Amino acid sequence: MDSIEGIITGFQVAFSMQGLLFVLIGVFVGTFIGMLPGLGPISAIAVMIPVTFGMEPTVALVMMAGVYYGAVFGGSTSSILLNAPGISGTVATAFDGYPMAQQGKAGKALAIAATSSFVGGTVSVILLMLLAPILSSVAVSFGPPAYFALMFMGLTLITSLSEGSTIKALISAVIGFMVVTIGIDAQTGTQRFTFGNVNLLEGLDFLVIALGLFALAEVCTLIINRKDLSMDNAHKLGSLKITKQEFKEMRGPMSRQSILGFLLGVLPGAGATIASFIAYITEKRIAKSPEAFGKGSVKGLAAPETANNAATSGAFVPLLSLGIPGSGTTAVMLGAFLVLGVQPGPLLMTDRPEIFWGIIASMYIGNVFLLILNLPLIPYIAKILKIPRPLLISLVIMFSIIGVYAISFNTFDLYMLLLFGVIGFFMRLFSFPAPPLILAFILGGMMEQAFRQSLTISNGSLMVFVQDPLALTLLIIALLFLAFPLIQQIRRSKRA
Repeated sequence: MDSIEGIITGFQVAFSMQGLLFVLIGVFVGTFIGMLPGLGPISAIAVMIPVTFGMEPTVALVMMAGVYYGAVFGGSTSSILLNAPGISGTVATAFDGYPMAQQGKAGKALAIAATSSFVGGTVSVILLMLLAPILSSVAVSFGPPAYFALMFMGLTLITSLSEGSTIKALISAVIGFMVVTIGIDAQTGTQRFTFGNVNLLEGLDFLVIALGLFALAEVCTLIINRKDLSMDNAHKLGSLKITKQEFKEMRGPMSRQSILGFLLGVLPGAGATIASFIAYITEKRIAKSPEAFGKGSVKGLAAPETANNAATSGAFVPLLSLGIPGSGTTAVMLGAFLVLGVQPGPLLMTDRPEIFWGIIASMYIGNVFLLILNLPLIPYIAKILKIPRPLLISLVIMFSIIGVYAISFNTFDLYMLLLFGVIGFFMRLFSFPAPPLILAFILGGMMEQAFRQSLTISNGSLMVFVQDPLALTLLIIALLFLAFPLIQQIRRSKRA
């Protein structure tokens, strides 16, 4: 079956009554779960697997795909309104979304997020439909040296996440590296920095750190400052209308990050979180006014929201074409495929075209449903801001605790949540940026694993990074990124 016939088959599945109904159910459930800190798409899909027993595989998988990208779409809500990221992929959304909400533009921020998510999701689905077979082979060509170079390139952009001192940004990143090394060494089985505590053997969960550094740190700041917020703009919805000038600002980030986010999503292990960070950093690098980022920038909000939704579609490329999960969520999706008796991989397109193309076609409809669901609900969702500030603080604490406890059912994680909340507060107090810590934590583990695998392949020779053309290219780009701030400083000195 060629691609045209496959696409027609896919739309027949997606536009059937069953297809439309289960896509709607999937995106609705996913959006709601994405709004709640802690309950991400992994938990949602895991819960949905037993629900789908006995269902027709195509319909069941279409619904679970809807839950996945619906959760990423809806995860921006708590990031923007409460500075409490619903899922890891929306951490970067909080950098400019939350300041915008504090300025009385919560409605506009949610509208920008919804529009950017729709564009990113739709463009990436088109790319998925056209390029899935080709990109699957490109994804396989990324060996450990290339992955290490890619992660290293991401880390060289850490200084872009800092408004003030570069030294403070690097210190924050080092703390992130230290935290990610906690637990059992995957290669040698050695305990690292566990201090004899069995609760630290598996390391720390990303959500514990993200909610601590952002949500609880914000709560601590509000409690300590004790300022009267009843007269400020933080409780206002504001206009939902995106002006022509704002849409003009959004166009560039949306077009660029739709493609970049999709390509990063294709790489196994990258996912929406890394895509959103790199999108944010990239836009800040090329912006004419980078100082506006972190203070309610339209570009700073549109870029990560476009990229994380584009990456969700990209993650389906290795899953559907090769049977390789591209992220933690698609790893659970792989389990769902197998439970339903479907083997994803090179033969899926020919043996079960209704599933392969049905999932892709349903994403078009799902993105439209998400836009229709989210835009009219913005005035109601934003009423969270009208909740009295003491009650809202209590709710943020409660949702953070429930979200963290629901992951492991371990009270030790709650102590860690409190610890990182205090750390986040002191980082704010002394102007240490939190985003570099988060980025280093995300990339550190994968970078270490790729580095060790590379050295194992080459019997300990570092030349493996030079001999791999892809790795060498990425390392050269990384070095250019490192040299760029120094060149800028020299130019400023000459002008002075």
